[in-house]
Amino acid sequence: MAFRGIYEHTLDSKKRIMLPRQYRPAFGEIDIVLAIPPDMRPCIWIAPAADYESYTQSALSELSPLSAKRIELERFFFGNSHDARLDTRERLMLPAPLIAHANLRERVLIVGAGARLECWDPEGWGSYRPELLNGAKELTSGAGDQR
Repeated sequence: MAFRGIYEHTLDSKKRIMLPRQYRPAFGEIDIVLAIPPDMRPCIWIAPAADYESYTQSALSELSPLSAKRIELERFFFGNSHDARLDTRERLMLPAPLIAHANLRERVLIVGAGARLECWDPEGWGSYRPELLNGAKELTSGAGDQR
C-alpha cells in the first residue's frame, strides 16, 4: 500500500495522534516503528515495522559489520527509532524525543510518503514544502529528454 495525501490531525495532551482513517487498517494489527528520518528533517517517520526493518537492512547490507560507518548507521537507525502499536482506540503514542525533534505542538500534519507516513508540524511543513517542490522540479526537468 502506498500512503498518499496530507491530513491535519491533533496531538492530544497524552501525546497521541490518530492516523488518517483510511490508513488505520494497514497499521491495525502490526508493529509500527516511529523514527527520525535519515535526512534529519523535522518530522517523524511512521512505518510498518517490517518495512522499516527492510529499509535499514538494505542500507546496512553493503557495509562490513566492523566498519565505523555501519556502526554509526546502526546507532542512528536503532537509537532514534521506537516500537509502537495502535492502542484500542486506534491512537498512536509519540515518544517525547521524537516530538521534540519534529517540533510538534497540538496541530500536526500526517503526510503520505509512499511506504511510510510522516508526522510534521504545519509550520515546519510549510517551510520545507517550497524546497521540496523546487527540488522535484529540478529532478524532473528534462527527464523526458534522455534517450
